[in-house]
Amino acid sequence: MSFRKKQSPNDQKEQNMLHKALPNPAYQYHSPEVAPTQQKNWKKKAKKAAIILAIILLLGGGWVGWKFVSNSAKVFGWDNLFGLFQKTKLKGEDEGRVNILLAGNSSDDPNHGGADLTDSIMIMSINTKDNTAFLLSVPRDLYVDIPEHGYAKINETYQDGEQEKFSESGYADGGMGLLEKVISQNFDITPHYYALVNYGALRDAVNAVGGITVDVQSNDPRGLYDPSRDLATGQALVNLSNGTHKLDGQQALNLARARGQAYGAYGYGRSDFTRTENQQKILVAIKDKASSAGTLSNPVKVGKLFDSLGNNIKTDMKLAEVKRLYTLSKEIPNADITSATLNNGKDIQLIEGYTNRYGQSTLVPTAGVDDYSEIQTYIRELMAKPASQPKKQ
Repeated sequence: MSFRKKQSPNDQKEQNMLHKALPNPAYQYHSPEVAPTQQKNWKKKAKKAAIILAIILLLGGGWVGWKFVSNSAKVFGWDNLFGLFQKTKLKGEDEGRVNILLAGNSSDDPNHGGADLTDSIMIMSINTKDNTAFLLSVPRDLYVDIPEHGYAKINETYQDGEQEKFSESGYADGGMGLLEKVISQNFDITPHYYALVNYGALRDAVNAVGGITVDVQSNDPRGLYDPSRDLATGQALVNLSNGTHKLDGQQALNLARARGQAYGAYGYGRSDFTRTENQQKILVAIKDKASSAGTLSNPVKVGKLFDSLGNNIKTDMKLAEVKRLYTLSKEIPNADITSATLNNGKDIQLIEGYTNRYGQSTLVPTAGVDDYSEIQTYIRELMAKPASQPKKQ
């Protein structure tokens, strides 16, 4: 006899619910995973993104490459482009010093009077043995004897050399060659190369690298102010307090040009000497920004930088030599670049005011007209100046 209780419909329902609640012995637990379809889609998206990135890099690299090639051809000529793949030494490198004559004019500005006058002249000298350098500014009003042209301000030399089509062994052809000769004879320093830059290069180069930072320290507690009008903006040419400022291309160009001669100006107690000091600060700031990772990794900035150089520079350096110069300059810390002038208003007073026979205000050596002995001694001291810090072996 069976005493088994007959199941009611409710009992059957509860039993079914219990089976659902208990774990199924056939079920195996797995950690959450992306479904095969989702995983496949993710891989396809990643591959697509990588391809797009590669195309962008190739296009960017090709664009920068074209900028480099086209602008290099403007400066060096197409036949010199293969110099990029050549190794070479600079003139003077074996002797331990490379000298480059830098000059700036306003040839890019047709509305600027005296556009061929080189109102900015500097000697850049690099010691290739201990990675030091100096920048020596030559005042534009220095009264010199220009061969075959007589006495005049040194900023007229380039213009005279261009007009006479100067050509002489040992010097470059044209105006820069004549300027090299004047510098060599008076300063007893031999320029191995030259670079003639119009002011547009400075403006464009600063804009290309995204602006530069300059520390203004004038002899006036208010800073620098030159109320001459900037033709581009109609504002005062320079209005900067003492301290650090970020400048765009036009502001840097204005600072490089201003001498504080307009009524109401202040901070320019040394007039053109203050201006040349500011120019040196700008050049060092451009060097820093142009060689920074933020610039070198940005194809747009690099392309614009090539444009600024290709459109505005004339030099007798070959492409392989420029490449070598770039390699050398990267090894020079800013602390080992001496900014030098012939009159710093303190302990260095190697030139003084002089009124020439035409009534012009000029500058001559304190030792006397045509006596450059003290200036030559000063330059030899600059060449012998040791590095500020030990060099890596």
